Amino acid sequence: MSVAKQSVPSVAGRGLSGELRQLRRGRRLKGASVAVQLGWQPSKLSRIETGQQGVRVEEVAALLAVYGVVGEERERLLAMAERSRDKGWWETHGTGLTAWSRTFNLFEAEATRVVSWQPLLVPGLLQLPEYTIALMKGCDVGAAEVETRVAARLARQAILARDDPPELHMIIDETVLRRPLGGHQLMTRQLRHLIELSERPNLSLQVVPLACGGHTGLDGGSVLFDFHRHPSVVHLEHKISGVFLEEPDQVAVFRRAADALAAVALSPADSKDIVARIAAEHEREGVSDDDA
Repeated sequence: MSVAKQSVPSVAGRGLSGELRQLRRGRRLKGASVAVQLGWQPSKLSRIETGQQGVRVEEVAALLAVYGVVGEERERLLAMAERSRDKGWWETHGTGLTAWSRTFNLFEAEATRVVSWQPLLVPGLLQLPEYTIALMKGCDVGAAEVETRVAARLARQAILARDDPPELHMIIDETVLRRPLGGHQLMTRQLRHLIELSERPNLSLQVVPLACGGHTGLDGGSVLFDFHRHPSVVHLEHKISGVFLEEPDQVAVFRRAADALAAVALSPADSKDIVARIAAEHEREGVSDDDA
């Protein structure tokens, strides 16, 4: 397998601009001829298709008319155009975020399905603010950065409340549940928060039990993003950087690994039971701490 490039993949081809370009090419139309039909300069269409220039809803409607796109597909693309007028939270509140963090946030917001394997920590989308703060402090994040990072992580969770949230398949190790990050009382609240979130129809939570022994996820966490039309992407996070894998053979390795982990993990119903049981253990320990 080829060595992954430690770089941020181009995101222009993964949003509305990329879809418009694919529509034109799929109909074997030259950009210049489309521009002439619409009374545009060819450079304008080129900038739109490469993500260098924003596009208004009425301009998208005109392009779709030329391409003969109707019905639900037209409505979907016009809705994308509406959303593209609003800056993502990582653009308006992204001070201090790295380029790869911004790309991760964009992929997470645009994905139709997210498969996350976390052997050490509660996935970011499912963290309580206090848990995130405890994590940042434990990882020696500077006090000046904690507030920004916590706000960024909480803002990501807005996708959970969307009308069209992505399908989320979260797989975690039992160790995640047992580590008293921030103390037993906090972990009690965090685990009960997991139970509450797992009731959502778009979210599946599975726990790999300690009794499982060795498994394919012991070499680190990963996040797999699937998109409506674009190739899937895998993200691997390190302490001060992240790597995105886009080659199909690379993505396939992590898809097989996620399937293998799901196979050895507890069912969603049994996972909910173990989360509740360990939450009760943390609660008892928390009471003991208060009495000590």
